[in-house]
Amino acid sequence: MRQVKVRWLALLLAVLFACPSFLAAARADDYNPLYPEILEEGHLTASSAILIEAESGKVIYEKNADQPAYPASTTKVLTIWLALTLAERLPVSEEYAGLSKALQYEQQLQTKFTVSQDAVNIAPDESSAKLAAGEEVALIDLCYAAMLPSGNDAANAIAEGLGGNRQNFVNLMNSAAVSLGCTNTHFVNPNGLHDDNHFTTARDMAILSRVAMQNETFRDIVSAESHILPRDNIYRARTIENRNNFVVKSSDEKKAERYYEGSTGIKTGTTSAAGNCLVASASKDGIDLIAVVFNSTSDASRYTDARRLMDYGFSQFISTSIAEIYKENPRVVDIRGFDLADEGVGRLTLNLKRADGSKGRDLLVMTQEEKAHWIQNFYSLTVTDFTREFRAPISEGEIMGTLTYYSEDSEPVVYNMVASRSIAAREQLAPSIDQIISDAENDPNPFPRITFELVFLYVILPVVALYLLVHFLRAGFRFIKTKRKMRAVKPTGRYYR
Repeated sequence: MRQVKVRWLALLLAVLFACPSFLAAARADDYNPLYPEILEEGHLTASSAILIEAESGKVIYEKNADQPAYPASTTKVLTIWLALTLAERLPVSEEYAGLSKALQYEQQLQTKFTVSQDAVNIAPDESSAKLAAGEEVALIDLCYAAMLPSGNDAANAIAEGLGGNRQNFVNLMNSAAVSLGCTNTHFVNPNGLHDDNHFTTARDMAILSRVAMQNETFRDIVSAESHILPRDNIYRARTIENRNNFVVKSSDEKKAERYYEGSTGIKTGTTSAAGNCLVASASKDGIDLIAVVFNSTSDASRYTDARRLMDYGFSQFISTSIAEIYKENPRVVDIRGFDLADEGVGRLTLNLKRADGSKGRDLLVMTQEEKAHWIQNFYSLTVTDFTREFRAPISEGEIMGTLTYYSEDSEPVVYNMVASRSIAAREQLAPSIDQIISDAENDPNPFPRITFELVFLYVILPVVALYLLVHFLRAGFRFIKTKRKMRAVKPTGRYYR
């Protein structure tokens, strides 16, 4: 009996070790969505994965990120980006020669290529955009056809049209990958069909995706739910749908759960050797993230893995702004001459407003620790210049000075420091020189108002002073004259007896 139990236990262990996907699923079940900031390797079924912040390229999370992997159709991320880049070299017709670069580029994207028989000669189980040999399709439409329904025929047509043949285009793909810093990537086709020498890593794919998402046209393509292929020489106009459930919410209940709020792209990929792959991007509160998931255990699990990575990333980062950081420790000044009834006792907090009037939030993406460091060192990155005397009265919104923020990686930003409230002046205080000048300039009456004080100071007082001055002068002259008359004259040279 004991031997039977031992045999059954050994058999069970053998089955478990032979099914690593089962073990991965068991560990993944330990994940708690209420605590997205806790993400362990076992919570992901993917063999390799990475999560980066798109703007800086900073790695937020990684799991076997440098492990070689087969990318399947996520290869088309590089295919489409390279196609959009090479489009800038296509000839421009004379009617567009004098127009802006943007309009010229739109015309270049409309360059038509003829789909070859070799391009549409694909296996029945390969994904297809259902192009026909001899069909003339614009480059931009081929890009949509290669990305949304993941058409291998469209990817082949792009490579042949821009490279002359597929091998030339693949060589350009590999050169581009190396120039972008992808040191563990080598492609042998433009569509991702399996080949032992066609491989990359999660880290390299994140690098490629980050660069690709900086192209506006690429972002439009990967985020589109559908696209209309216009009528051409073979087909009438037809609509192609995006198969990426991370971006498009399916009407199927189970597939609808794969949709991620705030998703902006990018591409799925599946082969028997590559497993289930997904490159995903999402944006929330000014934070852009890119996740790469290679070799997940199932079609559904790759979306689950991507969701967990995104939730983890958004839990780690916060979106803030210069103005919000300033609010943590704003400038507070003391106003002189305030009304004694002022509840704030003359203390005035200064708010920030962009000097150029723009409504941009000057978004900054950082961790909580980085934010605390910024708050502590904020004023070492700024220069303040006060242009208003700190004396009441003060009006709410009045500009008191400027604050200039200096960043290492952007141009200086100037803010006005404005009064957050009004402060009345103390009535019994004598007016300041500025107030006297302001009152004089704003007085509509060019002549001073006649008051008793004015008459006394400028009429009565001068007259009395002049009268007294004349009176004392006359009295003084009379005194001197009288003194002279009373002086005795002494006789000289004569004697009388």
